[in-house]
Amino acid sequence: MFKRKVYNSLLNWKKEYNGTYACLLEGARRVGKSTIAESFAQNEYESYIKIDFANITDELLDVFRDISKPDLFFLRLQAETGVTLTERKSVIIFDEIQLFPKARQAIKYLVKDGKYDYIETGSLISIKKNVKDILIPSEEYRIPVYPMDYEEFLWATGGNPDLIRTISEKNIALGESTNRKLVRDFRLYMAVGGMPQSVEAYVNNKNFDFIDRIKQGIINLYLEDLKKIDESGRLSDIYKSVPSQLALKKKRFVISAATGKQRTKKDEERLFDLIDSKIVLPCYDVTKPGLALSQTRSHENFKLYMSDTGLFTTMLFHDDDGLHSDIYKKLLSDKLDTDMGYLFENAVAQILAANGRDLYYHTWKKPDSSHHYEIDFLVIHKHKVVPIEVKSSSVKKHASLDQFAKKYSQCVGEQYLISQKDVSSEGAIKFRPIYMLPFLL
Repeated sequence: MFKRKVYNSLLNWKKEYNGTYACLLEGARRVGKSTIAESFAQNEYESYIKIDFANITDELLDVFRDISKPDLFFLRLQAETGVTLTERKSVIIFDEIQLFPKARQAIKYLVKDGKYDYIETGSLISIKKNVKDILIPSEEYRIPVYPMDYEEFLWATGGNPDLIRTISEKNIALGESTNRKLVRDFRLYMAVGGMPQSVEAYVNNKNFDFIDRIKQGIINLYLEDLKKIDESGRLSDIYKSVPSQLALKKKRFVISAATGKQRTKKDEERLFDLIDSKIVLPCYDVTKPGLALSQTRSHENFKLYMSDTGLFTTMLFHDDDGLHSDIYKKLLSDKLDTDMGYLFENAVAQILAANGRDLYYHTWKKPDSSHHYEIDFLVIHKHKVVPIEVKSSSVKKHASLDQFAKKYSQCVGEQYLISQKDVSSEGAIKFRPIYMLPFLL
């Protein structure tokens, strides 16, 4: 198993709650939830039982028909699995719990019984049709699980994130050669992504054709899940439209452009389902930037990013013949024929989300013009609004940052322009290479 930061979050849950709350690992499929849960159970408990509701026998499922008598339930569970449980030293994993919602409802009573710890994993777990007939337990401590972030990717591939952290703290230019090498390392992350299967394929094979087949398989799995939720196919169309709408540099995501039909109220429900699936990251336009960004976010104007930069790359360039290895070679050498700002934007969105940040941006109209200024991302730091602009190449033009600092001078803190360029500054604007961003946060 790769080293994951979620493991420390589980350690904190186990220590702080001591059986009074179950832990719910929620995230998109294939981000490593089950692997993390089982590894934690093996290392931190005397014994554990894992019930995979995606692959469960009728006999074991029958044990869950009646959980009203916990002692009998535990005896039957141990008999069916052949695992002996020890009070306060064992954990039970409910894997893919969204497939059997009544087991999730039972968490309230199992936690109250207090004998064992419980870890739930789930995908599409908050979609209404999966929970509409059950009482969702309040005794759940939720931990979001994302694809591997850049630091985790470096751990897996033999990189040295501590060195980059030290470099970012010193705020000094590294020189063209060193910076170019570190940027190329980050572009490798954008190509492979953070899905554990993709990273494992890279570590074991270093074959981009094979890696792309892995990623396309995950995308197809997501599309199949979406079709189960919405047989019309419009939800799948919305998902598939994310890369192209970012590439077109739209100020907001347009549902009708994705479906080819007029937007309906049902489309809005589909959008919520897509966001709940955790396979996309919503970024909301803030109408009035301030310390409470969520209070002035627009529910009508938003962008969607892919939750994994590697899947984004595959969806963006994939055709009927797959994604050819020369695309990867061009991406790694920065020789793609088009402006790749949106690819870097998606990577920044993933970095911010993995650091627990909700995503916000801001647009406003230029005076006497039909064009707009736009700040790609806004975060709060030290009671100030920090604007972040993302570019793939040139850092000479930053009119939006300049105007934003003037317009909201009372609440603006540090200003960042993230690109592939080396460390520098111009006035209040800090230019930082993209590989430093995870460590600036």
